[in-house]
Formats: sequence, structure tokens, C-alpha cells
Amino acid sequence: MSTEIKAPVFPESVAEGTVATWHKKPGEACSRDELIVDIETDKVVLEVVAPADGVIEEILKDEGDTVESGEVVGRSKEGAKGESAPAEKAPADKGDGKKDEGRTEPAGGPSEPRGEAILSPAARKLADENNVDPAAVAGTGKDGRVTKEDVQAHIDSGKAQKPAASQAPAAAAPAADIPAGERPEKRVPMTRLRASIAKRLVSAQQNAAMLTTFNEVNMKPLMDLRKQYKDSFEKRHGIKLGFMSLFVKAATEALKRFPMVNASIDGNDMVYHGYQDIGVAVSSDRGLVVPVLRDTDAMGLADIEKKIVEYGTKAKDGKLGIEEMTGGTFTISNGGVFGSLMSTPILNPPQTAILGMHKIQERPMAVDGQVVILPMMYLALSYDHRMIDGKEAVQFLVAIKDMVEDPARILLDV
Repeated sequence: MSTEIKAPVFPESVAEGTVATWHKKPGEACSRDELIVDIETDKVVLEVVAPADGVIEEILKDEGDTVESGEVVGRSKEGAKGESAPAEKAPADKGDGKKDEGRTEPAGGPSEPRGEAILSPAARKLADENNVDPAAVAGTGKDGRVTKEDVQAHIDSGKAQKPAASQAPAAAAPAADIPAGERPEKRVPMTRLRASIAKRLVSAQQNAAMLTTFNEVNMKPLMDLRKQYKDSFEKRHGIKLGFMSLFVKAATEALKRFPMVNASIDGNDMVYHGYQDIGVAVSSDRGLVVPVLRDTDAMGLADIEKKIVEYGTKAKDGKLGIEEMTGGTFTISNGGVFGSLMSTPILNPPQTAILGMHKIQERPMAVDGQVVILPMMYLALSYDHRMIDGKEAVQFLVAIKDMVEDPARILLDV
């Protein structure tokens, strides 16, 4: 009995997607709920799992093909898992006639030669890309099979190491393959997420009267506060105290005082939001994503830190959901983690403002007639001048500066 493999039902904000990766090929066995294909949209990568135990019978949409919401991308044959052995072995004798050791026997079949671990195709690919020795990975799948998740966990644990003997040849290979004077190029199609980011950023610059105002903040009070309470904070909440949560709280208080900075533009209407949903820009391998912290006014510092760590992990693994990146009334971007000293962040439409944090650097500052070395950070606020006047933008940024330099202001609401 054949079962259709369908693309997920996309949210209203997503029109279509692209088949990114097939983790199974026709004839390969699959278990119920096992990942078989990734579909990339302009926001997230959606995973499609096997509807039942069986064998991939047919692929209707190849990698790179465009798919619509709920469209059939392939078919699987239920209850035929044991029939996949011949199909899995067949590719071993194709092409150049060399045996493909990446193919493995299904459960119950002959074991691999030389006592090698049994890997799924996706796990084998991930292991090869990261120079992981399959024998060093503990398999949690059926009959000890090593899954893609097992390999990823092994990589994340820091145990994956490339054998020393293979490092020198690998490093020398590119030089041997490229003739002297050659100028190699590589052309790859832009991903949907990257294309969407490019479109939004260009649109923001073309359609908004964007302006940036700067200020600098003395980080010493915040650093002293963190140093004093970081151990007790971590002991009580199980999470480290970072600067981002304190900036989120400062921004939340400032947004309540300057509601136009927390507003958005919808056509000819100005929409004022009675809540603070702050997006935190996170860099991932696929591009910049902005997951949203909901109702930050009701969140404690520990709640914010935990959510930021959760979003960072999901962004790294490509697990962020569309609902986690939609909405948002204000955005904070921290280029300082990469060493940026100053920048002009671009608006995240339809929001009307974005705060840019930067590198903390010691500089000589005049304090009470004396030159003092202080850890300083430049802050940048880019805003839409159609909605926000320069006076409000500067006052908003000064409010954040005052609260960061004197954190008690956040508690006292002064």
C-alpha cells in the first residue's frame, strides 16, 4: 500500500517552499516519524517525517524544486521495510563500479565488513562532512544503528576529531588540484531564507525614512552588578546572567515611556502596541533570524536568558518555528559579539526602530575633571523618521543609557 508524503501546511505568511534535502532515496527503508526530507521556506526549514514504517517508493519533487503547501513530494510503501535490502545494496555497483561503503544492510541483514558501525545515510553524510569516526559514535537506533541525531550529539560534545594522519593530505589536496595562476569560483543558488532577508533589507532602505542616532554607555555599573551576583544568580536560576537580558529589560521600560518607538506602520495607519514583544537578532548558518521574546514586561531576567539560549540552540539546529519569528514590536541586534565597534542597523519592517549593541572597549573618559579608563559601548538606534521624530529617538536612547548606567532605575521606574 502506497502512502503519499506531503509537504506541511504552510502558514498564511508563507506562499511556497523549496525541497532542500532528501535524507532517503528510493528503495531505502524508513521508520515511522524518521526524518526523510527538509523543506526550506523563506523563514524556517520544515521537517517531513515518514508517515509509517516502510520503503521510499518514489520521489516526485527533487532537491531544489518548488513545492506548495500540502503538495505531494513523494510516496512510500508501507509495511515493506524488510524489502529494502536489495534497493539499498544496488547503488553500491553503480557508476564507477566502486563499492559504496556508505550503504548499510537493514536490520537482520549481513553485518558490515571490518566491524563498522551501522549508519543511516543521513548519519553517514553528516559523519563524513565532519570527519567523525563512526566507530566512536554510540548508536541509539534500532539494532544499534547510528542515527543523524547520534552523530550530531557526538559533534556537539566535542569528541569528533579528524585523524591526524589524514589532516596533512587534506590540506595539501586543494593546492594539488588547482593549477598555478588559476582563479577558482563557486556559484551556488541563494537560499530562500537568504533571498527573503535580502528582499526585506532592501525594502526597509527603500521604503522607510531611516535615520540612525548614536550614544555611548558606561558598562562598568552593569559589569560590577553582574560580577557581584552572577554566581548566586546561576545557582538560583540555573542560567548565567548576561548583558542581553539587562538590555532587554531597559529597552522594555524605555518602550513603555516612548510608545511611538514601539509602534509600526501599516499603510497610512500608525499602529501603537500596548505590549512589548522584542526580537533578538541571532546569527545562524542559514542567515540572520530574529526570534521574538513575547511580553518582555512580564519576564524576569532569568526567563529572558533562558529563552535567548533556547532560541540560539534552535537557530543553530534549524529548529526555529515560524510562530517564534513572527510579530515583534522592536528588535535588538548585538554585533559586539563579533567585534563590531559601531554600525547602523537596518530596520526590521514593519517595526519602526532597532537598537544596535556593540563591542565593549576600554577608553579614556573625563569624569569629574579626571581622566578615567572605563569600559564603554556605542549604542545605535536606527528609526523610521516617518513615525519617530529625532527628539523622541534621542530621548529613547538616552533613557536606555541611563538605565544601563544605573540599573536601579529599572526597579524604581525613574
